[in-house]
Amino acid sequence: MWKRTFRRIHRWLPAACLPIWAVTLAAAVCHIVFLFNRSFADWFNENISAVCRSITAYLTGWIPFSLAETIILSLPVTVTALLVFCIRKANRGKRYMIRVICGLLAVLAVLYTLFVATFAAGYRGTTVDKKLGLDRQEVSAKQLYETAMIVVNRLNILADGVYYVQDVGSVRPYDHEKAVALCQDSYAKLAGRYDFLPVLQVPVKQIMSSSFMTYTHISGMYTYFTGEANLNTNYPYFVNMYTTAHEMAHQRGIARENEANFLAYLVCIGSEDIYMQYSGYLNMYEYLMSPLYMASPELYYEVARSLDSRVRYDLQCYSEFFDKYRDNAAAEVSDAVNNTYLVLQGAAEGTRSYGMVVDLAVAYHLRAEGMFYEE
Repeated sequence: MWKRTFRRIHRWLPAACLPIWAVTLAAAVCHIVFLFNRSFADWFNENISAVCRSITAYLTGWIPFSLAETIILSLPVTVTALLVFCIRKANRGKRYMIRVICGLLAVLAVLYTLFVATFAAGYRGTTVDKKLGLDRQEVSAKQLYETAMIVVNRLNILADGVYYVQDVGSVRPYDHEKAVALCQDSYAKLAGRYDFLPVLQVPVKQIMSSSFMTYTHISGMYTYFTGEANLNTNYPYFVNMYTTAHEMAHQRGIARENEANFLAYLVCIGSEDIYMQYSGYLNMYEYLMSPLYMASPELYYEVARSLDSRVRYDLQCYSEFFDKYRDNAAAEVSDAVNNTYLVLQGAAEGTRSYGMVVDLAVAYHLRAEGMFYEE
């Protein structure tokens, strides 16, 4: 009887569909629980998802190129071939058309299940400020100014140990592999202090189409379905260094963008390497200055005048580099897609959540300096 029933079902469904959908249903239940139970989301992210992320990262880590990039670049050919295949199958009759539709739904179900298993819980768990014991609040112009001056003073000291090239700006004194190794070492130190960070020794893949990717304003991306951290190498060195640490934060289960930015900052400034520290402080300087200008143009210009001329030149070189890519349709589409994704994951601010790292930096530095939230 069971064999006969299975044969009847198999006539209309590919054999793999039922078990795939069963697992996807369980994943959907977990996803719903994430929304209402932060403790469960934390447990899942630090145990189940951590294992799944490690498995995918190590499985693809031995491949010398970005598997995710290859999949994305081959999508036009893949989709065209899939459409031709589906149309031919569907033309054979109603039963074949239903099998094709069910097969496509199963593929989407696998991608969704992988997302839940590896990354979704990170958007719903305890925020990093609470995990680090930071008192994150709405900040004032004075607090932004004080934090910016801390960052500027560090940059001015570090500038003496940084090599600058005309029309290029600061230059990283080592290759990509060394940069990744330094980030891994710094993350390992943080993992020794904070249990929510796993130790992970996997590469960061360099994107072959980095120049084209720059038009989208994407400096890096983490792909949950391959477990890869991917880097756009076309950006200046100080951006690349920070982005490497940012994408590695995603590999370690830090899903929210502002939190990945802040972890990247801690990793950079916590390193013993001068250029890595410089990259962390310079990226944070950029994050701080825009809200400082909106809060107080006078304090903004006071901070800007305090910055070492070599660091200002580095930022000038970056601005000139970016002019070519600044305004284009690809960037608008990319931002719209990314904004929609972030809103769906619970970041009401969308892509503006990238800049919320400022709140975390202010809380971190004012605590470190023994300052208080007073007007």
